[in-house]
Amino acid sequence: MTRERDHWLGLRHLALSVTDLDAHLRFYTELLGFTVEWRPDPDNVYLTTGQDNLALHRVEHHPGTGALDHFGFVVTRPEDVELWYQRVVQYGAKVTAAPRKHRDGATSFYFEAPEGLVIQIIHHPPLEKLPAGPDPKAGG
Repeated sequence: MTRERDHWLGLRHLALSVTDLDAHLRFYTELLGFTVEWRPDPDNVYLTTGQDNLALHRVEHHPGTGALDHFGFVVTRPEDVELWYQRVVQYGAKVTAAPRKHRDGATSFYFEAPEGLVIQIIHHPPLEKLPAGPDPKAGG
């Protein structure tokens, strides 16, 4: 695990399922200072403060998990996605989407935590140059 954690950036991506996308977009941009990073279509928008990525996905109604669609851990290199995928598979967690490249150039996969919470391991190129989180060797 040391090799994977050497390139760990921590929790910097969150995706929310929302019924009123426009209200959420206004709230995060006007009140909290997020900017639109990418809006691929009318039902999805990706926001950032420059150090993170918040995705808002329009839904007709909230799924059983509430507003949380998934949360992601950002890694510094594309090859780290595959390393984490192998680790997750070896651990026996349920993979819900194998590694793939997304429309925006990111690479990721999804798996389930206990009780079905979905987690994403993602390499998102705009975030790769950010400083890594606490040094795992220092216990942080």
